Amino acid sequence: MYNTDIPTRAELPTSAQLLRSTFMAIVAATAILVSIVLPAEYAIDPTGIGRMLGLAEMGEIKAQLAAEAEKDRTAGQQGAVPVAVPTPDRRSGLLDWLFAEFLVSPAAAQTTPARRNDEMSITLKPGEGAEVKMVMIQGAKVNFSWAVTGGVVNFDLHGDGGGQETSYQKGRGVPGADGVLEAAFDGNHGWFWRNRGTSDVTVTLRTSGSYAEIKRAL
Repeated sequence: MYNTDIPTRAELPTSAQLLRSTFMAIVAATAILVSIVLPAEYAIDPTGIGRMLGLAEMGEIKAQLAAEAEKDRTAGQQGAVPVAVPTPDRRSGLLDWLFAEFLVSPAAAQTTPARRNDEMSITLKPGEGAEVKMVMIQGAKVNFSWAVTGGVVNFDLHGDGGGQETSYQKGRGVPGADGVLEAAFDGNHGWFWRNRGTSDVTVTLRTSGSYAEIKRAL
């Protein structure tokens, strides 16, 4: 004998109820996209809510850093140095966000990479930028610290992969930072630095945690 009560046909949701729930989810996703995601990620604020909440300024900073990174990538492609990490398509990223948020379940977790420790130093001339990425799986954590010798830099700590993008932290005129980076999804996660000073600076990065590899992408 089974103790679980089997619902009757009358208790099951109707097709109209399922369609209404799906429609409400799409409306909610669109509202979040327009009022929060677009201002914070792309500096697009059609409703004005993002600027009221201070999200539009965040998006403007990220857009500026992304434009600078793309400019350097383009310059690298024209020269002899290949670019290791392409810039994701932002339009497809928005669609992927909506699809993943409301229509599909997360992918199965991968095997966590062995723990490793790395250190690297990068010298930036005035106006020069550099990007360093780690290959991480969702939920992996990395302890990090980086310091600037000879000045300060603008930076963006971000991630991309599988049609997703995120910015964990950013700043202007910063001499260094430390903390713990936890990957929000499978992909490449790391830093973009820009020297806006008038003299050369050196950024020294130290990392310790679970990631497959670390490389300078730009």
